[in-house]
Amino acid sequence: MSKINLMKATGLIGGIAAGSWLITKATSEVRPRKIKPFFTQPAPYIFAHRGGMALRPEHTRLAFDHALKYNVTGFEIDVRLTKDEVLVVTHDETVDRTSNGSGLVADHTLEELRQFDFGYHYKDINHEHPYRGDKKAKIVTLKELLTEYQDVLVNIDIKDHPESYAGSLAPSHLFRLISELKVEDRVNITSFYDEQIERFNLYAQDTISLGTGQNEVTKAYTAYHSGYGHVYQPKTDTFQIPVNAKGLPLDSEGFIQYLTSLNIAVGYWVINQIDIMDDLIQKGAHTIVTDRPDTAHFLIKKQY
Repeated sequence: MSKINLMKATGLIGGIAAGSWLITKATSEVRPRKIKPFFTQPAPYIFAHRGGMALRPEHTRLAFDHALKYNVTGFEIDVRLTKDEVLVVTHDETVDRTSNGSGLVADHTLEELRQFDFGYHYKDINHEHPYRGDKKAKIVTLKELLTEYQDVLVNIDIKDHPESYAGSLAPSHLFRLISELKVEDRVNITSFYDEQIERFNLYAQDTISLGTGQNEVTKAYTAYHSGYGHVYQPKTDTFQIPVNAKGLPLDSEGFIQYLTSLNIAVGYWVINQIDIMDDLIQKGAHTIVTDRPDTAHFLIKKQY
């Protein structure tokens, strides 16, 4: 997921009215985003974080298959580029935490990654390792995921740093794969790095749903709290954010409704407690990203 650091926002609020950004924006007409097909299904959306990593080994077919039992709207996943330039579904820069292998993802070919057991370190509630050696606990390519799970939406987070070799190639590889598979309406592209989102959109030209990075969230938060929210022009289709960042609350009903008025779908991560899920949805949150699709399913079935 996109992470944000909003500590600078509090210092900006007092002086932002005089800033060149707001002066420029004040002279232009602010319009809500046109809603992309990705966001035309009934809300709230429930995304299984890394496939539902509390219930099964993250980013494996074990997780994705299990999440489908709870009628999730889609999967929230991370992608990285391999040594042989294949996009694979994994979060960390290395494979050490999630498999019995070691080293950087970018230093391994796909075939080398396929040799590792991505269920090796997963522990269930009894602290046992029930999925070691499971044939479905293998690395999944993004192409495989999009091809095998055609009935769900997929939120894709570009993880490779923009200044790395893999990061420099990831946005273009991602766009080409989406175009090849013709899944433009099924995917949302985001990243911690605004630069990666911007690079991807150089190819997509605003035809594919976009999430937001750290800088864009800071800008929107600052504009809203400074009283200049009316001049903020959104560049992305969804904000996927924590309920707070460094002590700054991001879950107020006012902020949610402000973003919603601009046709920005507001999502929160990683929400695993049922009372917090319910509170956010009641405030108008569009998307809940969770490690516990079972808990979210129970809430939606009972309350909504």
